[in-house]
Amino acid sequence: MKRGFGLIIGLMACVAMMGQIRGNSVVVTVEPDHQDWRYNTGEKATYTIEVRQEGTLLKNVAVDYAMGPEMYQDVKKSTVLKDGTLKLTGTMKQPGFYRVDVTAHVGGKDYKGACGAAFSPEKLQPSTVMPKDFEAFWQKSIADARNTALEPTKRLLPERCTKDVNVYEVSFQNESWGSRTYGILCVPVREGRYPALLRVPGAGVRPYGGDIYTASQGVITLEIGIHGVPVTMEQHIYDEMNNGPLKCYWEFNMDNREKHYYHHVIIGCIRAMDYIEQYTPWNGKKAAVTGSSQGGFLTLATAGLDKRITSYAPVHAALCDHTNWQNGAACGWPHYFYWNKGKGQEKQIEVSRYYDGVNFARLIDGNQKGWFSFGYNDDVVPPTTAWATYNTVKGPKELSPYQATWHYWHQEQWDEWEAWLLETLK
Repeated sequence: MKRGFGLIIGLMACVAMMGQIRGNSVVVTVEPDHQDWRYNTGEKATYTIEVRQEGTLLKNVAVDYAMGPEMYQDVKKSTVLKDGTLKLTGTMKQPGFYRVDVTAHVGGKDYKGACGAAFSPEKLQPSTVMPKDFEAFWQKSIADARNTALEPTKRLLPERCTKDVNVYEVSFQNESWGSRTYGILCVPVREGRYPALLRVPGAGVRPYGGDIYTASQGVITLEIGIHGVPVTMEQHIYDEMNNGPLKCYWEFNMDNREKHYYHHVIIGCIRAMDYIEQYTPWNGKKAAVTGSSQGGFLTLATAGLDKRITSYAPVHAALCDHTNWQNGAACGWPHYFYWNKGKGQEKQIEVSRYYDGVNFARLIDGNQKGWFSFGYNDDVVPPTTAWATYNTVKGPKELSPYQATWHYWHQEQWDEWEAWLLETLK
């Protein structure tokens, strides 16, 4: 017994120590000379590169760097920083982002830093064209789906419930019989009518825990999956699907607008709002939708198509401005046509316009409030597309960039996002 107890204590100590590992000894910074990272077109930006170890400048460190318009960098060089610093300059004649990437080689390892400076980003405009029947196509798709009854299921998850929140796994039919959407529903315990928040997911295949915190603040929350499978299974099942039948699902049926993978996904978001309206104590007044990356795209799609949404918050929204490569400029994840310049993909390019976040953003109206956030260093969702999408929206909107972030959040960004949603809902 003593031996077993000692083993447990030892393991706990190891886990505690592992949990405290944070950051790197070597840090590469790329700093612009404007604090807000913004410049006017034609203006010159100066970037200061530093490589430090334990806060001290490293001498004689070898670096590779690339610089130019994001995704189209045309300068690539290698050099040695004798005193650990380097200054570079860049400019743009057209609105966009001029990006500098630096890789330092220290002790046999690579350490990276970057800076994407914005040049007149408020003037960026998307390239994608809205099909004349765009809205009609989607409204018909929604109407057709509603011919199928929701037939919901609801299962209490007592191990996740708190004194303030009841937590359930729910499901409902999506666009046809047998096609279901699953999610985690969190409802305040106290009797009453509440605002609602729909949370839509980033790319991938995974289980979900539900938004218990927001529900504890007096908001119904529904976090949905998009793949038509339960969201409470063991992780290895999702890993097997992600590496098997759902690998690169975002490329499925790209040449067919009715069978495109994101068709049932978008319809599932609207049906989730139907579920909230019909089967929860929603107050019928305030409803929000939010998500990041793929979820940012689904946020735009839901807000654009469903006027029950009164506020929306996309964070580094993917799947925006697919055709911007035609202008030699950065296009949104998953960069469908970037690598081969769309050769032989005329049909896919045509269909992509029905699945472009920009075109959904064009449907958002003045009764819906928006909060946008993204990073200037994001190399998955280019800020070129994020800014152009933001510029497209005609309704009330706020922009809160966190320039130094890549495709992740800063804690302050998360806290601001959460506070904004609660404020708009309550």
